[in-house]
Amino acid sequence: MTWDLLLFGGSPFDVAVSGGLIAATGPGLPRTAATNTDISGLVVTPGLIDLHTHVGPGYWGIEPDPIAWRTGVTTWVDAGSAGAYTLSGLRKTARSAEVRISALLNISAVGLAGRTGESRDLVNCDVELAVDTVQEHRDLIRGVKVRIDRETVGANGVEPLRRALTVGERTGVPVMVHIGAAPPAVDEVLDLLRPGDIVTHCASGIASPLGPAIVAAAGRGVLLDIGHGSGGFAFDVLDRQLDLGLRPTTISTDLHARSLHGPAFDLPTTMAKMLAAGLPLDEVIEAATIRPARALGLPGGTLEVGAPADLAVFEVRDEELEVTDAHLQARRSPRRLVNRATYVHGRLLPPRLSPPVPPWIPLTDAQRAALDRRDRDLRALLSTPLVGADGLADQFPRDDRSS
Repeated sequence: MTWDLLLFGGSPFDVAVSGGLIAATGPGLPRTAATNTDISGLVVTPGLIDLHTHVGPGYWGIEPDPIAWRTGVTTWVDAGSAGAYTLSGLRKTARSAEVRISALLNISAVGLAGRTGESRDLVNCDVELAVDTVQEHRDLIRGVKVRIDRETVGANGVEPLRRALTVGERTGVPVMVHIGAAPPAVDEVLDLLRPGDIVTHCASGIASPLGPAIVAAAGRGVLLDIGHGSGGFAFDVLDRQLDLGLRPTTISTDLHARSLHGPAFDLPTTMAKMLAAGLPLDEVIEAATIRPARALGLPGGTLEVGAPADLAVFEVRDEELEVTDAHLQARRSPRRLVNRATYVHGRLLPPRLSPPVPPWIPLTDAQRAALDRRDRDLRALLSTPLVGADGLADQFPRDDRSS
């Protein structure tokens, strides 16, 4: 049999790809593919699935492809950037991207066009409009998103959440709820959630969900999602949750324009933070692959034959990496995941550079200096001839016959 691609020599086994699907797995597969790639000493995983990102248009949005090729994230779930009024912009992004993009529809029809406040006017939280939008765009929308904190909802309390849950019940999809600064109280939010719903920023240092309500929610099947972001993750809160027997169901970045350059950075870095908190590597990988796939019914997340050939190849370095949470608490991860290749539908993603940071995004002097230094280093690297004379071939030899 001839395959399109064979990744051989890596752990846990060889992976063959044909027609965009995983065609065979196992040790010592015959090297009969059109492209045979040696990944000895490396680890192949399902393409990572980031359950909470922002890739749609608006204040928070980023471009996924320039990040995907160097991080192994093949599926990006946009968590509420778009509402009913703005979904067309996200659909255009999804159509043009090389990665897979799914969406959680914001209960507020305006989505995240601005920094916050999208649910202060309940006119925007139109249940009938949201239901119709989910039904019309089932191929893209996998759930409903609502942010519940004092800035976003104003005096409306948990009413936007109640409306999101109504949409979820009527359309048969889960609801992801962002928790943050009270009011409303985090316990009031958690008590409303159903089995299969998702609480993101589950280890938030601002919301600090550590009481009986978070234990009860997890006990009845509410999923706990890290959702790191720029203010949604604290090591000390996660430590106390682990002591309570609570473990994150899924690991996501809440990657957006304000967290991309720190403190979240990317999904492998966020996964390293879970290693620093004491979670084992196998569990961390599951929480960024098969578990988010199951949470939203997404394709991928597995290396089973017949699954989409969304693959990530990593070097697992047994070296310490200093990592920080959203509040600058530092830990040391015992391992580091370094992406070596990312495949979507069996196709290797090419390198791409990220666009400039939008002018409204706040950056520290150190972040600006690091971005400037990176630009200079890239310019210097790309300005240098790729190889010297000994690395070239005479493509059009001269005819030296004398006339």
